[in-house]
Amino acid sequence: MTSAEHLLDAEETPLQLALEVTGLAVRTAAGQPVLNQVSYAIAPGEVLALVGESGSGKTTAGLAVLGHFRRGLVPADGTVTIRPRGGDQVDVLALDAGARRKLRGSAVAYIPQDPALSLNPALRIGLQIAEVLETHGYPGSVEDRIAELLAEVGLPTDKAYRRRYPHQLSGGQQQRVGIAMAFACRPSVVVLDEPTTGLDVMTQALVLKTVRELTSEHRVAALYITHDLAVVAELADRVAVMYQGDVVETGPADRILHQPEHPYTRRLLDAVPDLAADVGAAPPPSAPVLAAHDIHVSYGQHKVLRGVNVAVTRGECLMLLGESGSGKTTLSQCIAGLTKEFTGTIALDGAELAVSTRQRTSDERRRIQYVFQSPFSSLNPRKTIAQSIEVPLVRLTSLSKAQRRERVAEMLDRVRLGRNLGNRLPDQLSGGERQRAAIARALVTTPDVLVCDEVTSALDVSVQATIVELLGELRRELGMAMLFVTHNIALAPEVADRIAVLRGGEIVEEGTADDVLSAPSHPYTRELLANTPRL
Repeated sequence: MTSAEHLLDAEETPLQLALEVTGLAVRTAAGQPVLNQVSYAIAPGEVLALVGESGSGKTTAGLAVLGHFRRGLVPADGTVTIRPRGGDQVDVLALDAGARRKLRGSAVAYIPQDPALSLNPALRIGLQIAEVLETHGYPGSVEDRIAELLAEVGLPTDKAYRRRYPHQLSGGQQQRVGIAMAFACRPSVVVLDEPTTGLDVMTQALVLKTVRELTSEHRVAALYITHDLAVVAELADRVAVMYQGDVVETGPADRILHQPEHPYTRRLLDAVPDLAADVGAAPPPSAPVLAAHDIHVSYGQHKVLRGVNVAVTRGECLMLLGESGSGKTTLSQCIAGLTKEFTGTIALDGAELAVSTRQRTSDERRRIQYVFQSPFSSLNPRKTIAQSIEVPLVRLTSLSKAQRRERVAEMLDRVRLGRNLGNRLPDQLSGGERQRAAIARALVTTPDVLVCDEVTSALDVSVQATIVELLGELRRELGMAMLFVTHNIALAPEVADRIAVLRGGEIVEEGTADDVLSAPSHPYTRELLANTPRL
């Protein structure tokens, strides 16, 4: 029996597969295995979800479809066979560099995780789509094809919109431009690498609908790399589960998600946040340790925040919930003193703080710490993890060098990284490991208030569960207040005591987590809950 027949049900096996990967093995330059005899196959119009936690090898397996291997990795064995539309099948790994480049974008396309980094900030979006078409010799009218692509992904087709730059689009719009570029030359295979990770549930629902419609309508084989099993339930036809470089379980999505056979698959499913879970007991009422009053932010005529009031007590977690553009991050940056373009007051234990961190005392800066959404951007690429974690201790405390190093080592253990990883650079860690390092840096000064800005959006479910559990432990032990900024309402039962729902710069609903989840009063909150993917 062939590897393809292992992956496809007999009654559904097509005469021709769009993609077949057989016995793929990848090693580091030093000979350490990364992938071990990985095999999977995808039929035209089918979506195969490749799931697993950070470091399992799923992105390496996905990039191999394009014949691309990250620095330090080399293919050791196996074949990657693609059948271009109207052409004969070809083994991508047997091609030279020039032939692989010609194949990418025409027969096989790639949609990355972060469109803001993959789109050229200096080129208008219409020109970027045209560049793909012209590079691969599109035979028809390029202008007509651009309009057709934008319409297919649900974006405006007028010339004014095409002349926009990427920074003038929202995250969801940027991602849909990336999808349009990937489908521009009608490829037979598309690799999607966590394309909805940083998107709110409303935008995610639109992007998933777009992907599903395009793959079905154009008979494109889609390899969807993800750690979000709830998204898999919404999108995928089949699932392949990866663990430490091996595919440990494959099958139809419904069976894998509801009747998993492998223990690792069961562990992944157990880690998926559940909106129906019981909400934990809230800390006893007390005076707010942090209070923001009447916060207004405007950029020109655009009002980002409109008189927002929030307060959080010691040991309490307030979840600030809303879609992209609602003002969540702007509010959290006002609280942390990372922007001075606001009016209103921020008070810590009743004492009003200066607007900017530069005007706050060292102790005030120590007591409010911020964890950014992207650890790769916030960690210095030239400093080791231990050096980055130590920076706040140097600037904000009077500890000796030996005391600082011991404190850093303790924090590395606390966030489940281990002291040995302290000597690595950020690019030598997985995404989940980088985020834990960023959290360790924020916690190393034992703050009173921790502001978490989408800290779990890029993490797989098992690491996300670990981070959420860790934050809960520290909050209870230290009596630390936490402002948890997120678009993922599914985390609320495990994280939040209270929820404040932000829309258009205003808080439209606020209450205990139990009340907001069980009986939401505002239509927008109900819409967020309805669009949240579930198993």
